[in-house]
Amino acid sequence: MILDRINTPSDVKKLNIKEKETLASEIREFLINNVSKTGGHLASNLGDVELTIAIHSVFNTPRDKIVWDVGHQTYTHKILTGRKKRFKTLRQFNGLSGFPKTSESKFDAFNTGHSSTSISAALGIARARDLKREKYRVVAVIGDGALTGGMALEALNDVGASDTNMIIILNDNEMSIDKNTGGLASALTKLRTKKAYTNSNKKIKKFTLGIPIVGVKIVKKVHRLKHRLKSLIIQDMWFEDIGIKYLGPVDGHDLDKLEAMLRRAKDLEGPVLIHVKTIKGKGYKPAEERPEKFHSVGKFDIETGKSKKASSKTYSSVFGDTLVEIARKNQKVIAITAAMCEGTGLEQYRKTFPKRFFDVEIAEQHAITMAAGLASNGCVPVVALYSSFLQRGYDQLIHDVCMQNLHVVFCIDRAGIVGNDGETHQGLLDLAFLRIVPNMTVMAPKNFKEFEKMLDFAINHMNKPVAIRYPRGGEGETKLGEASRIRRGKSELINPTIYTHRKEGGKEVKIVGIGKMVARAVEVAKILERDLPENYNIKVINARFLKPFDKSIVENCNAEKTIIATIEDGTLEGGLYTQVTEELEARREELLKNDKEVSSINKSNTINIIGFGYKDKFVKQGSIEQIEKQHKLDANSIAKEIIELAQ
Repeated sequence: MILDRINTPSDVKKLNIKEKETLASEIREFLINNVSKTGGHLASNLGDVELTIAIHSVFNTPRDKIVWDVGHQTYTHKILTGRKKRFKTLRQFNGLSGFPKTSESKFDAFNTGHSSTSISAALGIARARDLKREKYRVVAVIGDGALTGGMALEALNDVGASDTNMIIILNDNEMSIDKNTGGLASALTKLRTKKAYTNSNKKIKKFTLGIPIVGVKIVKKVHRLKHRLKSLIIQDMWFEDIGIKYLGPVDGHDLDKLEAMLRRAKDLEGPVLIHVKTIKGKGYKPAEERPEKFHSVGKFDIETGKSKKASSKTYSSVFGDTLVEIARKNQKVIAITAAMCEGTGLEQYRKTFPKRFFDVEIAEQHAITMAAGLASNGCVPVVALYSSFLQRGYDQLIHDVCMQNLHVVFCIDRAGIVGNDGETHQGLLDLAFLRIVPNMTVMAPKNFKEFEKMLDFAINHMNKPVAIRYPRGGEGETKLGEASRIRRGKSELINPTIYTHRKEGGKEVKIVGIGKMVARAVEVAKILERDLPENYNIKVINARFLKPFDKSIVENCNAEKTIIATIEDGTLEGGLYTQVTEELEARREELLKNDKEVSSINKSNTINIIGFGYKDKFVKQGSIEQIEKQHKLDANSIAKEIIELAQ
């Protein structure tokens, strides 16, 4: 096999076109076999095999810098840059990342994971190169979907005005941009990219400008005529109009044409965009027929393309089903998402209420401000986003929604640890950054039933901004019973018969959980029931609301007798632990200020409080169970620390 001989890009450069075509077929087979075992982003990687081979054939990486937008399509890049033997560890604990990582390889020029960032990053790298008077190429590879993101358009605007030498490869695997058609258009593209044409253009322009009085006028008239002629022939003039030379489209699966186009782009001065047409999922029929299904997959059967994991109820599916039922009765409900219709569970809603559904593509900022506009005009918009993607619309959430106190419902999927996609996709910050925003209500359900009630409460019983955050996947195996009525800012005492039979009195351990960690709190309580001395009473509290927080949780706590343990699937700093700590301190200050008849212990000492969550660091990939154990968030580790504190 040719693939066996490939360890670095220099090995690729030694191959002829026929050998590279064989290599592309072998890589596709390699990808299908490996991703079927590890899971991952398959369709996009099958689509850009030839493009990646061509890039490494023409450019001299790692000296030349390649910035991949999102980065989920870099599997072939990883294979060609010395990581083939580690590919079985893809997206696994302590294994290869599913995205570019500068710490993983010198061939990864920039860390990515979210959409629409590559052009900005590449322009920054190129400008630094120019300031340092260095000589190398900078290439941004971006998909047509990512190009819909506002950040990409902002970057294009800057690139066009910059005259900086850089290349943008637009990997168009759907539609987005109309084709240039006809032989004359192709001939013009070739002519404009030849050195002789470029150099002669410069010389003629320089000579003409030197003609006294009329030189400038002649250049302007020729430029206008040239622009009009090109407009008649080439439809895709938008890039040219903002100052970026446009080449293509070119077949992204024709290695000969791809390499020729990339070499032409290298000979041009200033920014250049190459429009490449590819087929998502190419080479694997199930992925070609349903690329959205194979965008990100778990383990699957290669023969049938079917998932090896039995489908089950998830928070996303509960959200979609519940929203459909609520929307049947409430005509004001509008659903909004950003290129995540299926991922957020809104597929059935889209089919049922097509006129009340808006997919704005990869444009979270626009989605949130549009929702604010809808809310200002009497609608109840429900914005469904992944937690890590909500970060991209934080200013709009603050400025356009919360400042105006508008009734927008944020349904935040993939909150907390999501697992194998790693740092860029872990939803650990939302509790912290939502808690500090005025007018915002923040809640998290313990299970599906509570989620259904919270969604109804947020839509039908609120008139201000509200966020519900929930995890990826299902509700776990811990049985928590039916959900009681939702009241804003009120917690819930979990039925003690679930976890303990101790009597009131004596010392007390309060375990305060939020969201999916309420189930973990119950597991911990069962261990404490077995291992703590009899004089300790154990309570499990479902916080439900981070904001407004139920202050009764910290009231009547005796510093001599009470231990409070908080458990959250998010960052400790700014989240539930911080909220409880602040409430306890405020309670102590109030007692001191009022000088009530309280014990000196309550006045001078703080309650014993211990927090379980994620400390100040970004969390790498792995299974959720592995990550929780690593960060001592499994039930046994939590119980052990509480017992040590109690002794």
